[in-house]
Amino acid sequence: MSLKSDQLQAIAKEVYQKFPELKGVRPDVQNQPVPSAKTPGEGERYLLTFKGVSALAGTGRLVRVVRVTADGRGRVLKMSTSR
Repeated sequence: MSLKSDQLQAIAKEVYQKFPELKGVRPDVQNQPVPSAKTPGEGERYLLTFKGVSALAGTGRLVRVVRVTADGRGRVLKMSTSR
């Protein structure tokens, strides 16, 4: 089983609200099974990686990477970012 389109869109919406510079970036999705699962869906976790570039004042730029861990139901369990 993988994330459904509506689940993926809901997760992306959360990321876009916190990090507007990533709006429109499509994530890389990796499946991370959990061996100690008791119910279907609980045993699946997904790592979504959003990568984007922001312009800084002057000529600089900032590469931002946001990693989101979500469960099989599309709920965000953890969100972390570079910088």
